[in-house]
Amino acid sequence: MGMMRSTNESNITGFILLGFSDYPQLQKVLFVIILILYLLTIFGNTTIILVSHLESKLHTPMYFFLSQLSFLDLCFTSSVIPQLLVNLWDPMKNITYGGCVVQLYVSLALGSTECVLLAVMSYDRYIAICRPLHYTVLMHPRLCMALASLSWLSGVVTTLVQSTLTLQLPLCGHYQVDHFICEVPVLIKLACVDTTFNEAELFVASIIFLIVPIFFILISYGYIAQAVLRIKSASGRKKAFGTCSSHMIVVIIFYGTIIFMYLQPANSRSKEQGKFVSLFYTVVTPMLNPVIYTLRNKEVKWALKKVLGKILGLNFI
Repeated sequence: MGMMRSTNESNITGFILLGFSDYPQLQKVLFVIILILYLLTIFGNTTIILVSHLESKLHTPMYFFLSQLSFLDLCFTSSVIPQLLVNLWDPMKNITYGGCVVQLYVSLALGSTECVLLAVMSYDRYIAICRPLHYTVLMHPRLCMALASLSWLSGVVTTLVQSTLTLQLPLCGHYQVDHFICEVPVLIKLACVDTTFNEAELFVASIIFLIVPIFFILISYGYIAQAVLRIKSASGRKKAFGTCSSHMIVVIIFYGTIIFMYLQPANSRSKEQGKFVSLFYTVVTPMLNPVIYTLRNKEVKWALKKVLGKILGLNFI
């Protein structure tokens, strides 16, 4: 397995993403599973975006943020999964230097944006459930747009800082990336110089984009749980707790797996565990998000039937 690069280290032409090469029999199975999940992700998230745009009754803050989340997941998975599928099928597992750089900047920007956006969405749910009479006044369109823009801007800023600092590290001929994605923690481990500053910067960024949002989410859902307990109807409480618990499961999977990768000391990370854990936030949660947050809602099911009816000229309602 040769790696394309010039003799001059300043002219890097490619990396090798080792991925799951230690499990040759598993690679084909993973290829099929990940391809299916990717297609489901595309279908589910595209459906949410189209239905939320076409059905006027879904032009609300909640579905605005859900559309943002769906668009994020589409872009994020498309920055990671196609290359992963190629590497699972191709024994060479090469990625160009430019391709690695683009993947690093784009995936980190989108992943960081999603971390902030999920916290914004929890605030939206808190206002909707705990202060329903003030919901339309507090969550007005300008605020929603500002919160969404803040999420995107924060992702762009962090990737410009983290990715740029990471790419400045000398690698001294270490171009075999023991992962399936060009990601900050694994690229830092390739460096042949002291990386204390980079690891400290990564730790601070992880606190800001992981610990702070999940702390905010837990507080929001704590207040939501208190409001749910005040519901007199037992069936209503059961339904509300079912919805909240499913949301929290996705949040825990998403943040928990990223925390595993980004907040562990570099010398204590298990390479093999890290690869499989990364599959959860790169493949699994983007597929689960539209199902958990949206496609189970009666409003979305009704809107989907209405939109399909208009397209096909049939009456499903």
